[in-house]
Amino acid sequence: MVDMQQQTEKQPAPEVRTPRVFRAGARKTARAKRDCRDHADTGPIGTPKGFALLPWLLLGMGSISNVLRSETPDPWIGIVGLVAFNSLYITLVFRAFDRGARESAATRWCLAALGLVTFALAAAYGGNWLLFFPLLGLATGAVLRGRPLGRVLFAVTATAAAVAGYHEGWDAVGVVYGTLVSGAVTAAILALSETVRELRGTREELARAAVDQERLRFSRDLHDLLGHTLSVIVVKSEVARRIAPRDIDAALVQVRDIESVGRQALTEIREAVTGYRETSLAAELDRARGALTAAGIESVVRQSGPPLPPQAAALLGWVVRECATNVIRHSGAATCEIEVRGSAERVRLVITDDGEGVASTLPGSGLTGLTERLAAAGGVLDSGPAPGRGFRVTAELPVEPADGGEENR
Repeated sequence: MVDMQQQTEKQPAPEVRTPRVFRAGARKTARAKRDCRDHADTGPIGTPKGFALLPWLLLGMGSISNVLRSETPDPWIGIVGLVAFNSLYITLVFRAFDRGARESAATRWCLAALGLVTFALAAAYGGNWLLFFPLLGLATGAVLRGRPLGRVLFAVTATAAAVAGYHEGWDAVGVVYGTLVSGAVTAAILALSETVRELRGTREELARAAVDQERLRFSRDLHDLLGHTLSVIVVKSEVARRIAPRDIDAALVQVRDIESVGRQALTEIREAVTGYRETSLAAELDRARGALTAAGIESVVRQSGPPLPPQAAALLGWVVRECATNVIRHSGAATCEIEVRGSAERVRLVITDDGEGVASTLPGSGLTGLTERLAAAGGVLDSGPAPGRGFRVTAELPVEPADGGEENR
């Protein structure tokens, strides 16, 4: 026993790494957050917010030139109109990039005031002053969304057509076309920009959800693996301690079994950490039989029906492992029956013990996790007192074709 202990101590402890799917999910989450942060303060074409729409004010340079050259009647009215138009336009394009400000009543009043100023200046002076209509269309497309945009933009375009047609006749087609296109294109670009930002946020949430789900799956796997393995080690250690004073050879057999179980546990944990763990129903039935026998519980295992697809067999293997661990830990049973009955459509697993059943009636994290796993695969898991005495766990799963099981794995 001393040599065996020394050999065990010489083995290096397994290096447990963060699962690759965790690291990949964490990188995706960090990248999504960085992308959202980098684009949080940018407008539709990559420039900061409303500054992207300010250069279009150069369309009003012709009107300013008319005022400076005294080519405009009542120039002071023109100057007041220019100041009012530019102030309202700048206010609107900056508020357009803040959803709360864009949808407020104050913004709608500013847009209405901009429309009145534009109509008054264009109707009074004509010529270069008609170019304020495309700017009004641009501001309309920046502020409004959905059905209101269509109605208001149609009204603005119709007004531009009437005023420009009165002053310029058929030469006003360019102003009318510019008004319609500026509003429609601006609205489309900003809507696309908002959609991209929402998709970035959704991608971040999906990455976070994927990491959380994988962490939950991994914690369940470790719970099932370690709970069963440690229970077997404890039971065999107790057996070895009881029989060692009178039969050292039998105690050494139990110690070798403990070593074997420990090595197998290390292998399973490495597989689980690297994400390649696949539970076999046949292997779990053999392990459950051996663990129950070592704990002094008579086990009866019956299996019938066609071979199961890998996914169904893996899920039922987890059920057998968890339930065998619960029987050994809590039940105080003398016998335990495990029966697997399969058909072409469904497979049914029933595990019944004749123990007290009190400590097992409250579903812990193991049974809760198994219930969620089976539900995700279209199955059900029921647990409760067995008729007469003991505790019973029943699991049912739909039997899928082997190809479908491989695809879903």
